[in-house]
Amino acid sequence: MIGAGVAVLVLVGGGGIAAVNAFGGGGSANDAKSSADDDKSGGGAKMLSDAKVLLDGPAAKPLSATGVWTVAGTADGSSAPDRSFVCQSQRFADPAGIRTWVRNFKNATTKDTAVQYVEVSNDAAAAGKAYTTILGWLSQCATPQYRLISSYSTTGLGDKGVVAVFGQPGEKINKYRTVSLSTAGQTTMVMEHDSTGKVAPKPYGVMGAASAGLKRICAEAECTTGTPAARVALLPTSEPVGFMAPIDLPILDSIDTPWVSAASTTRSGTGCEDINLKKAKATKYKSQTYVAPDAKVPTEFGLDTMVAKFATPVATSTFVTGIRKNVDSCKKTTSNATVKATGTLALPSIKGESWRASYDTGGGKIFTYRIGIAATGDRAVYILYPVLKNLDITDTAFNEVLVRAAERSATFK
Repeated sequence: MIGAGVAVLVLVGGGGIAAVNAFGGGGSANDAKSSADDDKSGGGAKMLSDAKVLLDGPAAKPLSATGVWTVAGTADGSSAPDRSFVCQSQRFADPAGIRTWVRNFKNATTKDTAVQYVEVSNDAAAAGKAYTTILGWLSQCATPQYRLISSYSTTGLGDKGVVAVFGQPGEKINKYRTVSLSTAGQTTMVMEHDSTGKVAPKPYGVMGAASAGLKRICAEAECTTGTPAARVALLPTSEPVGFMAPIDLPILDSIDTPWVSAASTTRSGTGCEDINLKKAKATKYKSQTYVAPDAKVPTEFGLDTMVAKFATPVATSTFVTGIRKNVDSCKKTTSNATVKATGTLALPSIKGESWRASYDTGGGKIFTYRIGIAATGDRAVYILYPVLKNLDITDTAFNEVLVRAAERSATFK
């Protein structure tokens, strides 16, 4: 989970990482670029024209300490698949560029796989646009069943870069796709490591492999790269400021279509919360709901969120404490309510609580909701999720969404 206090991770000799304290395209998808395309810009017709500039098996070693990495296949722009890495929305980020390379790797011991994807543009400005295009793909990821687990901004990997860890939960083991995106001079590079495990991977391995890849590229392309470092930072989003992106929302086995956001009205809650923002003197508040319009789900399916800003952190804490007391005591004050606490948030910059509340309205009808409230600085976030048949999520998943909602609220002004 991402908190407000962060650590800068610096890659040092031998692939190790040192921690330093810190705060904190367009075009047709079918256009093909071959490794022998003519250069129309003076950028060098032979720039990165030989696949030897790509990583080989031994050079991919930083990806994992276990096993041996080998090259599984190499393709140029004329034979590259439409989708080479997670979230990729079209074949090329810069269809008008000079060339593209895709190299796949495998690790027979761990069963992990990896891919190095390189695009060469006509100039640095075009490469910058390609970088922005791929960053948009990652930020608005359309690959089904994957959620953004963590992300970082990087320095020392070309001109600029990010690392994003996407996860897909399993019954016993999870799937992870860790992606490094960077741009250096006329080149844009993606390094992805696909792995499994119970805990999300750190960025160190993919950063090490990306660094090795960029050093080879820059030795020929006359770009610069340095000592990699990473700072925890959420991927950008096109959502209204202060609200979560669809990639932040929970994954459900029965839904294979994207979440979509829509503005909504701010309500007082389900019956236990008694939310009164005017009485609490919130200086600003706004609500948004997330639905899956293309999924076959009941009309009441969705996740509601509210962000409220107060004059001071103390006022925020007072408001959130009041809501927590209301819900904790609801089974005593509301005769038809059953409430169970499902988690407490006690992070350095986020304090909150979650519950599962059910209301018996008679005639065999029981309505159940997951409720979450949290305070972070001068902002409070509230999320509400109706529990429907075959559409519930785990306590852990709900709490992770509550944390992410609090993190995203940092931009709410």
